Amino acid sequence: MNDESGNSYLGMLIISNVFAILQLLAAARWQRLARLSFVLLFAWASCTNWITSQRIPGVYMEYANLAWSDLYRQFINGWFSQHIQLSVGLIATGQALIAIGLAMKQPFFMPACYGAIVFLLAILPLGVGAGFPCTAIMAIALLILSTKEANHYLWKKKEPVRSQ
Repeated sequence: MNDESGNSYLGMLIISNVFAILQLLAAARWQRLARLSFVLLFAWASCTNWITSQRIPGVYMEYANLAWSDLYRQFINGWFSQHIQLSVGLIATGQALIAIGLAMKQPFFMPACYGAIVFLLAILPLGVGAGFPCTAIMAIALLILSTKEANHYLWKKKEPVRSQ
């Protein structure tokens, strides 16, 4: 798993997949921790994408060589190549909104969960460039969270169920 310049993606691939597996385990057992990890992940991704897209937008062209899908490769080398700052700026804005929504309760939490799931599945064809299969694992973790975490803010503990 090397790009044309010989840089290895193996280390980042291992780290991203271990992180995704930990998020999946946390989603099943420690939901607040899983939520926090997703909030921080999407906030970090938003900031990183905003800064990178404005300072060195050409770096995103590397994803064309990593994509498993010809359609994605053609899109990256075509329209996207002429509109990197706009495209990645919109993606970064969406990532920021997801981070905020995941910290909130309904009516913001579920749309943020579903937006994150769609985003994570949409980048699967980027292959190793998106840490495949980590984004699929993360999407499953978010699906689990969507069934358990919608009715309270991240920073507030769930109220214990009181027997009468």
